[in-house]
Amino acid sequence: MPPADAVVLFDLDGVLADSRAAITGCMNAALVASGRPARPAEELYPCIGPPLPYAFAEVIGEDPESEDVAALVAAYRARYATASLTETVVTPGIAAALEALRRAGRRLGVATSKPRPFAEPLLEALGLRGYFDAVAGPALDVPPEDKTTTVGAALRAMGASGGAMVGDRSFDMVAARAHGLRAIGVAWGIGTRDELVAAGAERIVATPAELPSAVSAS
Repeated sequence: MPPADAVVLFDLDGVLADSRAAITGCMNAALVASGRPARPAEELYPCIGPPLPYAFAEVIGEDPESEDVAALVAAYRARYATASLTETVVTPGIAAALEALRRAGRRLGVATSKPRPFAEPLLEALGLRGYFDAVAGPALDVPPEDKTTTVGAALRAMGASGGAMVGDRSFDMVAARAHGLRAIGVAWGIGTRDELVAAGAERIVATPAELPSAVSAS
């Protein structure tokens, strides 16, 4: 039986669900509405993971706190609130992996850069919310929150101090190590193997079925 505080935290986009169509579609809708050209979806994939103001700032080459970025974020969120519920797909096999982890006595949580008011209904729509004891994500209309802060909030919400973080980007691995969690990368997300390894991933799993054994040493 694992220790009572040995939790497993999950990133949402790219790990629990394939959000590429919803996110890139909403980003392009915001760009077009502002008079800017749409970008190829693949060009926007690296924007999935970091806080949205940073993503748009990178795309248009402006400061994350600029008025132009704020306008793009607002336009994105106006569409995403509904688009996310219909254009996001559950990662095949992830529900079975979550069920196996729960049966093994693990407590599960979500630590996402997606604002919690979007993350909660999305998890409900995907049929995954019931697996998690807590969902941590930034509030709307606050300064961008780095992933290390979000992971800390998830651990506090669960009264935990140990376990593992499962993610698909460097931010997830860095946050895991900052909090002394086992850093588990996934190969089906946005980040490359090189990105994950360079950021400190202790193990990279190819499929959700590998997750229960991957976190067993945490």
